[in-house]
Amino acid sequence: MELYALLKVIWWLLLGVLLVGLAVMVGMDMGVGAALRYLGRTDAQRRAALNMIGPHWDGNQVWFILGGGAIFAAWPTIYATAFSGLYVVMLLLLWTMILRPLGFEYRSKLPSARWRALWDWGLFVSGAVPMIVFGAAIGNMLEGVPFHFTWDLQSYYTGSFIDLFNPFAILCGLMALALALYQGAAMVMNRGEGEIRERARALGSAAGLAALVLFLIGGFWLPHLPGYVIRAGAAPDGPANPLHKSVAVLTGAWMDNFHAHPLLWLLPGAVFAAVLLGVWALRRGHSHLGWWLGAVGWACTIGTVGAAMFPFMMPSSSDPSQSLTVWDASSSELTLIWMLGWTAVFVPIILIYTSWAFWVMRGKVRPEQVEADEHAY
Repeated sequence: MELYALLKVIWWLLLGVLLVGLAVMVGMDMGVGAALRYLGRTDAQRRAALNMIGPHWDGNQVWFILGGGAIFAAWPTIYATAFSGLYVVMLLLLWTMILRPLGFEYRSKLPSARWRALWDWGLFVSGAVPMIVFGAAIGNMLEGVPFHFTWDLQSYYTGSFIDLFNPFAILCGLMALALALYQGAAMVMNRGEGEIRERARALGSAAGLAALVLFLIGGFWLPHLPGYVIRAGAAPDGPANPLHKSVAVLTGAWMDNFHAHPLLWLLPGAVFAAVLLGVWALRRGHSHLGWWLGAVGWACTIGTVGAAMFPFMMPSSSDPSQSLTVWDASSSELTLIWMLGWTAVFVPIILIYTSWAFWVMRGKVRPEQVEADEHAY
């Protein structure tokens, strides 16, 4: 394989790693926010739940920045097309993400029950909506996004906001929310005690099983969706120009990679195995094991989607021949080399620092401790 083609595959894999990091770490925080009013029946319990993720939630947002930065630098055509065509969705995501830090910082500033309840619902919205949008975006990638290019590579989005939340996309969004609730519940079990821990155990078990049911429905649905197949053009070591290939749209084509490479079936199989074992672990009280099994479930879910779509990254339902793929939507070879070098330096630093932060700030969070600490959320 030519160096340029190899670099494209490496960056496709790295993008998957960043998406997994975003889903696991940010999804965990979102899950706690979305389930806050269920996990905590009293104000003290809700404050305890917020303080369990309080030292980490803003640091975990780094995965959003890494993901967006990687797409911008390694896949600029995809960045420009997605961020301009899906502009309204991006604004929805941004508004809810702005609401999130406000909820953390202002919720406990006043003793009013109505004030705190208002911010509780704000944290619910800013936890549930981004995960639904994240899952719906993956669903839309599988269905194809209505965009096309002019001769000078200006992209035009021809769909509507409502089109993005079609039934299959909503299914994917609900599954993403279910996995986030599972991950958040495992986190609360790790750091909680008593009633809040038991409610987290029940929530995590229910959310994990719900995610598997939704994943199974999606698995039966996927072979009936139109898939994309390259017929000509899009050479692996070719230039970043999506206008010179021929693409066919065939029902069930997203299953072709699994039929050609049967080992890929291990990915969806691992989703079921990991989440089922995770639910078992939570029920037995092994919350740390359950958390890690949930992370494996997330990774294999995203891996299943990537394996089905490869080499497509953003198919076009308006003009399939202008779909964006691994082979024709990347940056230059020199850019990918330089980025790979910096990634090899900074991603391990981020992982080491994150691990250190979780280790230093480990331990149980009790409602009475939070109430006695004037600096707590």
